[in-house]
Amino acid sequence: MTTPPAPIKTPCIKVCVIDGQSSLCLGCFRTLAEVAGWARLSPEDREAVMAELPSRRDRIAPEKLAFF
Repeated sequence: MTTPPAPIKTPCIKVCVIDGQSSLCLGCFRTLAEVAGWARLSPEDREAVMAELPSRRDRIAPEKLAFF
């Protein structure tokens, strides 16, 4: 038997809306390129992006995040 691959860790919360001003997803704060290429990133690269995500929230106008 083959062992299934480990699931890919992701910050996705199923709110996929890209903010035109910051170019970040309003749900997870990743760029469109990061979202699209997430599965191709190494685990180390994904962890590096995830570590940076909390600081990206400040790049989005607070009123755009009022619903999330």
